[in-house]
Amino acid sequence: MDRLQRLKLVDPNAVLSIRHQCDLLNLPRGGYYYKPKAISALNAYLMKLIDMQYQRTPFYGVPRMTDYLNHACGFAVNKKRVERLYRLMDIRALGPNPYTSKKDPSHNKYPYLLRELDITAPNQIWAADITYIGMKYGYMYLFAIIDLYSRYIIAWDIANSMTSEWCQYVVKQALEYYPTPEIFNTDQGAQFTADKFVALIYDNGIRMSMDGKGRAIDNIFIERFWRSVKYEYVYLNPPNGGKELYDGMQEYMCKQKDEQF
Repeated sequence: MDRLQRLKLVDPNAVLSIRHQCDLLNLPRGGYYYKPKAISALNAYLMKLIDMQYQRTPFYGVPRMTDYLNHACGFAVNKKRVERLYRLMDIRALGPNPYTSKKDPSHNKYPYLLRELDITAPNQIWAADITYIGMKYGYMYLFAIIDLYSRYIIAWDIANSMTSEWCQYVVKQALEYYPTPEIFNTDQGAQFTADKFVALIYDNGIRMSMDGKGRAIDNIFIERFWRSVKYEYVYLNPPNGGKELYDGMQEYMCKQKDEQF
């Protein structure tokens, strides 16, 4: 059980005191009372500008994005702020570089299996990725799994944090409704290298494949999907909250399915 789940078990109306409940759940009492600081209006606006420019120029790293914000948009922001926002949005420049996502050095990494592999049928290879979605107020994350043969989105979901448990839930939904793929490809993000996520993949007889150094363009098809959904839906109609985002994504996905078939 992760920290967030344990926090939800703390009941202020219970007979036991908050301190006693936190001790039993192995939680610091300060964690129960802590309220996350809302993102500033400036940072929220900068993240929207970064996201829009990143969809046009995904090869922009922090220095070039900083120049863009300062010279083209009229802001006075430094490199450190843009670095923080890049980390928060979980984005990086697409190109030959050693950073593909937020890694956990304690996790195992897995070999890249798609090199020179012919994709000849549906459900041969699935690929997955996470992207930032800006809203009117705040932001959320979108996780999607794509079939690399048909370019069809197998499963998707939104959340306000990027956890391995969330990714596992979406994968389980995909496996329930679609034939099991031969290979599942991701980047080296900590969500995907977590033991329980990898176990889910291998327990279903699937081989795990991960993009390595210099392989940043391997998820190009799902990157194209991110660009489409943002320009055709998110940027035109910024959602006002998670429910509106979910409903809008569901409508967008249904429309794409009708056009495809």
